[in-house]
Amino acid sequence: MSNPRNGDTKPPCLPRNGLVKIPTQPNGLGSASITKGTPAVKNRLCQPSSVPAILSPALAPRSDLPIPSLASPLSLAALAGVSSPPGASLVGLNSSEAAPGAEHPSPERLPGSPSERQLAVDEKILNRLFWYFSACEKCVLAQVCKAWRRVLYQPKFWVGLTPVLHTKELYNVLPGGEKEFVSLQGFAVRGFDGFCLVGVSDLDICEFIDNYPLSKKGVKSMSLKRSTITDAGLEVMLEQMQGVVRLELSGCNDFTEAGLWSSLNARITALSVSDCINVADDAIAAISQLLPNLAELNLQAYHVTDTALAYFTAKQGYTTHTLRLNSCWEITNHGVVNMVHSLPNLSVLSLSGCSKVTDDGVELVAENLRKLRSLDLSWCPRITDMALEYIACDLHKLEELVLDRCVRITDTGLSYLSTMSSLRSLYLRWCCQVQDFGLKHLLGMGSLRLLSLAGCPLLTTTGLSGLVQLQDLEELELTNCPGATPELFKYFSQHLPCCMVIE
Repeated sequence: MSNPRNGDTKPPCLPRNGLVKIPTQPNGLGSASITKGTPAVKNRLCQPSSVPAILSPALAPRSDLPIPSLASPLSLAALAGVSSPPGASLVGLNSSEAAPGAEHPSPERLPGSPSERQLAVDEKILNRLFWYFSACEKCVLAQVCKAWRRVLYQPKFWVGLTPVLHTKELYNVLPGGEKEFVSLQGFAVRGFDGFCLVGVSDLDICEFIDNYPLSKKGVKSMSLKRSTITDAGLEVMLEQMQGVVRLELSGCNDFTEAGLWSSLNARITALSVSDCINVADDAIAAISQLLPNLAELNLQAYHVTDTALAYFTAKQGYTTHTLRLNSCWEITNHGVVNMVHSLPNLSVLSLSGCSKVTDDGVELVAENLRKLRSLDLSWCPRITDMALEYIACDLHKLEELVLDRCVRITDTGLSYLSTMSSLRSLYLRWCCQVQDFGLKHLLGMGSLRLLSLAGCPLLTTTGLSGLVQLQDLEELELTNCPGATPELFKYFSQHLPCCMVIE
């Protein structure tokens, strides 16, 4: 695990495909993955944290100074809401003091008056202050001094983050050329209960289990990506890590369906399998037979057919609420028939990239899955306006609808959607037939909070300007939209001040 170079001025957080990479630190933070939300939400999570309201206005402009130097000297008295003693200096650290390799200063060595120094390590103040920083910034702040690290290493500051560890980060090379597994104690102190391991082998997984103190019972979620895990490795991992209830396998081509039969355990409630070439119908049979408590299944497999969707048991019909079938190219309307009868209690369904599904398949979904709150039909080129009529008539609880790249949808389809009073998020990216007239149908949808029109080529500035009538809109995406001009964005900033407009 390499140390950051002293004086590195690169921002500590760079979003990439929803991954937030935290600079590798000696204390073993590695990296973290934030996977929830839209791309815009993910990008917001990666931005520098907002200045706390308790900071004085004079300090606010300094918040954009680079980390880890923390060159902006913050008055701890101001943070505490009290006035600074006369002549008291501001508390801060220069770049040399904050360097990863530098010795952590003790509270007595912090600059400023005794009152300032006491405020700088006051745990009550720090526990409040550190909530305003991103995970990347917390990683840096934990290097300032032992007092700050002690506060920051509380598990509450790391909830919802998943460390991402690559193979090369799991070992230190000793002077003799031998490899030593890194210490994972820093992860255990912060109480991480989920990990993503990238490019690992069976041996690496065994080493991880032996070296992470919480691996046997404390790890609830495991994700293996682009790894060479075999049937034997998968079996050992799930046998040893008794706490795992969420499992993800992505780009792992060395395990087989037989490995799933021998390793899957009834305690697993969420399973995600994608880009694994040996996954076909028999894998779904193993999942349906061995996971009676399955609540969520995410599957991206090119060789799964309609037959597989009939394997789900009556127990899963009650427990499974989320099913995502992404780019399952062989699934047709017959598979949809099997699915709606096997899993009638679904609340989240994705058929994204299931290119053989037609309007008739959507009608089956609308008539039989009345509890749906989220439906993803993106990249289904056979879907037309008729499918939207079925959705609007029957799915009265639907809150999110994704129609990206449904190229046959027109303004008529949007008129059907305008009657849906519960719809909060609507994605119409690259729906190339949507025009200004279609947007007028959406203006009466007071429930809409998120609207994406990215890549819609026929929308004009005039048509888009009418969206200011949606005063409760929180997010509007207009990326690659020819009608979105600088003047329009300025107009939105004036008339939709509470809406984040993505250019």
